[in-house]
Amino acid sequence: MSIDNGRLTILHVSDVHATDDGLLYDTIDGIGRLELVGSYARSAGITPEAVIVTGDLAQRGHTSVYRDLERALHRLEDAVNAPVLTVLGNHDDRDAARVLSGHAESHYRVVELGPLRIVLLDSSAGSIDAEQLDWLRDTVSRPYGQGTVVALHHAPLGSPLPTLAKSGLRNPRELTAALAGSDTRIVLAGHFHHPMAAVVDGLQVSVGPSLAYHQVMNAGPDAVSGHDSAMFSLVHLTDGGVSTTSVSMSTPEPLFTAPSARARARSSTILSS
Repeated sequence: MSIDNGRLTILHVSDVHATDDGLLYDTIDGIGRLELVGSYARSAGITPEAVIVTGDLAQRGHTSVYRDLERALHRLEDAVNAPVLTVLGNHDDRDAARVLSGHAESHYRVVELGPLRIVLLDSSAGSIDAEQLDWLRDTVSRPYGQGTVVALHHAPLGSPLPTLAKSGLRNPRELTAALAGSDTRIVLAGHFHHPMAAVVDGLQVSVGPSLAYHQVMNAGPDAVSGHDSAMFSLVHLTDGGVSTTSVSMSTPEPLFTAPSARARARSSTILSS
């Protein structure tokens, strides 16, 4: 696990949009892309403490895909040797999603993984309701280990894109007030289909890119457009802070390939022995 290197790693996936009757926009296989995340992580040597998927697991109306999703999420767990934790998005069906691990009784919960506490919220309705906010305040009222990571679908702010400027969480100040003064290290969200980092009311927020498609950022003030780009985010927590890195799973031809300093040092050691 990454903790052996002095840092905690979360592999943050969002907006899978899996379908039960073919490909999204005749191109995107959400289940297949979850498989690709696992193989990519293995080949890249990524050893996360957890994978967090921040909603829109299924495309709206595709309710029979959740059993296939559950199997794919378990395969991803096996591939990265770490738990996969999910929250729901506005496309998800709250009833059909109860077949997913951790969702049978409630769509929000807390998971303690070694020194890290992960709070999973349900913003599938576009906001966090009063009951959930009360539960959240109580949950984070006591510090835990190396801190808390909060995950939900809707970020507590809007996108810089004009068409998505008002599509964030509808009650962001209630969320940030519930987390005020807690040991929350970072808030992870999705929904926008483009990466974004912000500080909101003193809280670090990271919006992960989409596994399905990426926003065309210059589509104009009156259009929403997406292009085929599967991405996820790596979140690293250390004693000194938190960093996030967007990772594209496209494989263009490299301009160059050269050995790393570590590889050169290893080669030099072998030659001198």
